[in-house]
Amino acid sequence: MMIPSENYTYSKVRKVVGSILMHKYAEGQPGRRYYQGMEVVDEVERLCEAEALSAFNLDSQKWSVNVQPYSGTPANLAVINALVEPGEKILSMYLPDGGHLSHGWEYKGKKITLTSKIYNISFYHVDPKTKVFDYDKLEKQALKLKPKLIISGGTAYPREIDYKRLSQIAKKAGAYYLADVAHEAGLIAGRACISPFPHATAVTMTTHKTLRGPRGALAFIRKDFEGVLDSSVFPGLQGGPHMHTIAGIAVALHETKTKAFKKYAHQTVKNAQTLAKSLQEYGFDIVSGGTEKHLLLIDLRNMNINGWFVAWALENIGIVANRNTVPNDSGSPYYPSGLRLGTQALTVRGMKEKQMSEIASIIKDVVFHLGKRVILENEEDRKIALKKFKEELKSDDYYLKLKEKVSKLAKRFSIPE
Repeated sequence: MMIPSENYTYSKVRKVVGSILMHKYAEGQPGRRYYQGMEVVDEVERLCEAEALSAFNLDSQKWSVNVQPYSGTPANLAVINALVEPGEKILSMYLPDGGHLSHGWEYKGKKITLTSKIYNISFYHVDPKTKVFDYDKLEKQALKLKPKLIISGGTAYPREIDYKRLSQIAKKAGAYYLADVAHEAGLIAGRACISPFPHATAVTMTTHKTLRGPRGALAFIRKDFEGVLDSSVFPGLQGGPHMHTIAGIAVALHETKTKAFKKYAHQTVKNAQTLAKSLQEYGFDIVSGGTEKHLLLIDLRNMNINGWFVAWALENIGIVANRNTVPNDSGSPYYPSGLRLGTQALTVRGMKEKQMSEIASIIKDVVFHLGKRVILENEEDRKIALKKFKEELKSDDYYLKLKEKVSKLAKRFSIPE
């Protein structure tokens, strides 16, 4: 498992998520519900809220958290809905540069996501050469645009984001600032990455990536906006919260206080950095030249190959990664030029730097054996060629040997029960 947005949770989290709490409707907030029979449910949700604030060392007099969003996209939309009126301007990170669909994606002049259809979205970009942000340029763009909200988020951005600088830019432009830390939330809780909380108006995160919880999300906001966020979640966007998930999130958040969790967070970053460095030594183009998180992004164009081919070849031997767009991508979102890798799940299994070097070598063997591959323009020819490619993978003796190598490595590091 090397997709940066996936991880292994704890057995006690799975037990709670599968509990009788899944049967209960609980529309509203603790103490202000629209159903009866809420005594235990209120206690569970209040506990989850307290654990969320504690995990990120937040003062309950200054910060509020809503633990009800079903996932990251509803959490982002809830914050946007609370702070921005329809038609107002939002300045978001561009998707191929590391942003997220929920920040307002448009493609080839077509508004794709609900956010882009409701709000006036503009994008900021990484520097074409360094693949990192030029905050001076970003500031000029923001001051000219005067957006109501600025959003950051590192879905495929491997470097730390300067939350302080973005907050300063937002204040100068008269904007609110939303930091979407869906990917690095666990690393922030584990003190392996810097925190946006001293600087942002609102912070959103998913709970199932580096945070190691069940599929869910948290939306934090400054106390002044607590009421508008709560009403934005319900009745604005959702019905009854998933109380079994909220209970599971509470358990996972409690684990962030342990020494084991902090060790995992720091090792995850070390593993990602080792993997990136090892791949660079084989000639791979690592976007931005490295990573400061759990993820890295490979631009495969210098290998004359498309991310689609590499992702399928890796899955064939037992490594599950995902193809991904890269800055200035010449490919399409479905047939992108990049490959995105994450180390958090491997770290949970106990793998360290030595294993990252082994995995880098295997990835190198896969890509070099593939040779040059191009995505055909004609749709019918492309379908036939790609189907043939996947069939050929299954009978390739070279890949069968690599598959056995991956299997042996995986068996040495068991999946947590």
